[in-house]
Amino acid sequence: MKLVKYILFSLLLAVAMPSEMQAKHVKMPKMYMFGFSASFQDSIIYMTDVQEVEGAWYDTKTKFLLGREHYSYQLKEYLATNEQKPYRVCVVMFAPTRKEAEKQFIKMRKEYTVKAKGKYDVRYLTTAQFKFLPIDME
Repeated sequence: MKLVKYILFSLLLAVAMPSEMQAKHVKMPKMYMFGFSASFQDSIIYMTDVQEVEGAWYDTKTKFLLGREHYSYQLKEYLATNEQKPYRVCVVMFAPTRKEAEKQFIKMRKEYTVKAKGKYDVRYLTTAQFKFLPIDME
């Protein structure tokens, strides 16, 4: 009987501990991000400006933006509604500093403009046109 209690207690600790440990590694800093959208149906590429987003949840242990899919969905919804482009693949690139985010932006822009040699119609969305809204992860 004691052995069963010990095993159950150990399992309970094993299940409860990762979520507690993970919660200690999450904070809400300023995050810099930009969106990228492509489609398999056309050669149009959309890129947003690098934007500062207050209150983004970031896991410092894994260095990952939490709720990435929600930010991508915001861009996807904007393109479906305002540009009549409903079937697009949207990705959000992020970094904790503006310098790092701009470096990623320049690299991606070069990939689809200079290196692609005109294969893509790259269109830029300004912050006035589209702005990421913070996601409440609570």
